[in-house]
Amino acid sequence: MIQIQKLNDIVNNRGGLIRTSDMLAANIKSHEIRKLVQDGVIERIRQGYYQLAGNEDISEEALIASLFPDGIICMYTALFYHGYSNRTPNGWDIAVDKNTSKSRFKLDYPYVHPYYLEPHLLTFGVTTGDYSGIKMKIFDRDRLICECLKYEDKMDRETYNKAIQGYVADPGKNITKLLEYAQKRRVLQKVKHKIGVWL
Repeated sequence: MIQIQKLNDIVNNRGGLIRTSDMLAANIKSHEIRKLVQDGVIERIRQGYYQLAGNEDISEEALIASLFPDGIICMYTALFYHGYSNRTPNGWDIAVDKNTSKSRFKLDYPYVHPYYLEPHLLTFGVTTGDYSGIKMKIFDRDRLICECLKYEDKMDRETYNKAIQGYVADPGKNITKLLEYAQKRRVLQKVKHKIGVWL
């Protein structure tokens, strides 16, 4: 019974998720964790992450924030967040360090599409977004457009065009930041050619 109370405390503090490290810190031993799984008290989501059995209350946002605290929301997911696309993303586009383990992204749910970047490219143009009360790192609008220009050939043409038009019409854009980020992402000529004509 003491373990159940400890689990409930962890669940309340972690948005529905239970990490192995949280249970160990709460003095729940490894063999007790295995027994909790066998007894159907908790369910394994993926290695190191559990939820209370039958708990359907964990939001996708809470799951993404817990599984990928180092990730930055980017591309289609960020375009939708910033209002540059009206297409609901079919998954989560997340920019991560290229040296991170690829196995982290092998999930049945939610669908995650990782963008592997050099570590120094994850240090600028990052802000915090609010997804249903869950705070997550996300590229700001100026950095996002640089990413769209970088991955132009891999993007759906209609979404790409709407993103550029949305950015140009956005009163919150910061051209100074855009040019700074464009230089770092090596898309400065594209910015001048594709966006400069509209400004």
